[in-house]
Amino acid sequence: MKTNYISHYPINVQAQVQQMIDQDRLGLFLLAKYPTAHRVANDKELREYVLGLKNRYLKKSNPLSKVVYDNKIHVINNALGLHSYVSRVQGGKLKSKNEIRISSVFKKAPLAFLSMIVVHELAHLKEKEHGKAFYQLCEHMLPDYFQLEFDMRLYLIQLDLGGAIYS
Repeated sequence: MKTNYISHYPINVQAQVQQMIDQDRLGLFLLAKYPTAHRVANDKELREYVLGLKNRYLKKSNPLSKVVYDNKIHVINNALGLHSYVSRVQGGKLKSKNEIRISSVFKKAPLAFLSMIVVHELAHLKEKEHGKAFYQLCEHMLPDYFQLEFDMRLYLIQLDLGGAIYS
């Protein structure tokens, strides 16, 4: 069973997904719902996209020093993107840097999935832990956050099955 990305969902949901896999319909389901991949092709465009969302929802949060696609993030380890916060003393002053790194797997994914991951990482600017306030902030920025997270997990299953569906 290739449903490891949805193992914490109810058994009946996992069974429905397994049925789509067995009938080779998962990719078709995703393509019907998300027919195209986004066009945020490089780090510069990703930074612009992320800053647009940040400026819309989190204007007063700390600035981002780096926003990049990262080939080293392994989705298998449950990381789709990473937010890092680094503090250093530099010349007697405390400097902090916020960085967002998005797995390169999402260079060829629907914009909705990229948005979900970016919103998740931006939410960490205000809420460090995955608690109620964190997910409320995610939903504020992206009202269908939870559905998109589920669908994105289906996309990861599809990729594991060897079926890239966007070129």
